[in-house]
Amino acid sequence: MAHKHGHGRERIQFANTEDKQEFSKYPTKAGRRSLSRSISQSSTDSYSSAASYTDSSDDETSPRDKAQVNTQGSSDFCVKNIKQAEFGRREIEIAEQDMSALISLRKRAQGEKPLAGAKIVGCTHITAQTAVLIETLVALGAQCRWTACNIYSTQNEVAAALAETGVPVFAWKGESEDDFWWCIDRCVNTEGWQANMILDDGGDLTHWVYKKYPSVFKKVRGIVEESVTGVHRLYQLSKAGKLCVPAMNVNDSVTKQKFDNLYCCRESILDGLKRTTDIMFGGKQVVVCGYGEVGKGCCTALKALGAIVCITEIDPICALQACMDGFRVVKLSEVIRQMDVVITCTGNKNVVTREQLDRMKNGCIVCNMGHSNTEIDVASLRSPELTWERVRSQVDHIIWPDGKRVVLLAEGRLLNLSCSTVPTFVLSITATTQALALIELFNAPEGRYKQDVYLLPKKMDEYVASLHLPNFDAHLTELSDEQAKYMGLNKNGPFKPNYYRY
Repeated sequence: MAHKHGHGRERIQFANTEDKQEFSKYPTKAGRRSLSRSISQSSTDSYSSAASYTDSSDDETSPRDKAQVNTQGSSDFCVKNIKQAEFGRREIEIAEQDMSALISLRKRAQGEKPLAGAKIVGCTHITAQTAVLIETLVALGAQCRWTACNIYSTQNEVAAALAETGVPVFAWKGESEDDFWWCIDRCVNTEGWQANMILDDGGDLTHWVYKKYPSVFKKVRGIVEESVTGVHRLYQLSKAGKLCVPAMNVNDSVTKQKFDNLYCCRESILDGLKRTTDIMFGGKQVVVCGYGEVGKGCCTALKALGAIVCITEIDPICALQACMDGFRVVKLSEVIRQMDVVITCTGNKNVVTREQLDRMKNGCIVCNMGHSNTEIDVASLRSPELTWERVRSQVDHIIWPDGKRVVLLAEGRLLNLSCSTVPTFVLSITATTQALALIELFNAPEGRYKQDVYLLPKKMDEYVASLHLPNFDAHLTELSDEQAKYMGLNKNGPFKPNYYRY
């Protein structure tokens, strides 16, 4: 007998009562429940994005209200559950397998401890991969305090493992906005310890220290920032003459840009979309907003699977590149009615407006690959006439009065870090870059870096790349003396001028 697959919620038969309870746990009317409740609910259910060992019957007590102590007797941390440390340690060990460059940097520099005396306060995604970075910094002599730059991307068990080894970590998956700033504050504001270095992703930590602890900010020896958004905020401070410390823009170092932004997104965009929606890409109409490194990576992957991709761009050079790569360049308002998927990767705000969301067709998937959650105007969707229905972790159906549904992923936050994982190898490149930038700024002689934003020296960029080549059994050719002289180069690099585009 043929079965019909109905997708409605009306008549659903359950084989047993547990299934029924599990199903009815998902609230249908978002308006009736608090946001933080919905987030904590989703962060523990069975569709958790990153490998998570959180039991779905996990209690709802906020980590802020729990007294937890690690085995060394310290309570200077705030994580979901310190008892998960063992699981987290295993995740970190798995990540180390694919981050050999960081481990070799750790081995090379462990003796001389180039970060002895560094007190680093960090705000990044807290995952097994960043844990390898944090533990490398500690091995090189630094003291670290850490918090999360995204309310969804923390792997609870990894945070627990770090707290267990004595790194004060303040983060859990599914924080509220208030929790987020509370965690940042707990990192910075502590008795008898003052940060002298900042490692940031997105600029929120830098912004908080600058606003609330100006005396700490003035004494910091350097800031290392890894996202487009954060770098933009640093340049704004610098322009206004308010940046009183040197900052290193590692986002625009070649190794970070090409690998983390381009090659990483080429793989993780599909992962995030598949895990949340099980979408078939062949023949789908997709619009990607922004054709920078992230947009280029996303488009390459989508095109390879047979999606019909068009681009929106403000920059004529990027737009011409998109045309040459075989994509139509359009205005979002011209194509919004036909699109099956809308992906933002601009780093800007209000790229997808409420007016455009109103015009989307039923079932359109909307998501963001840029750092900040401002690209899609999500705030405008929290209005009384629209119904929010949480269908899976990080997947909301927003229902218009006429029954039209738009599928919003991760509430407009970073798709790949909120809904899937990012290839470890790529993060090794970024993390090695960050570690070298910290070492460079911390040890720089007085006056080498003024109160400005700098790019990582090219020699270091090349060093990061060379540390990763053994993974591929790649053998570099060496210049002969004659060739080096002919090209006007040092045999050991740097091999390209600073303006070279790669």
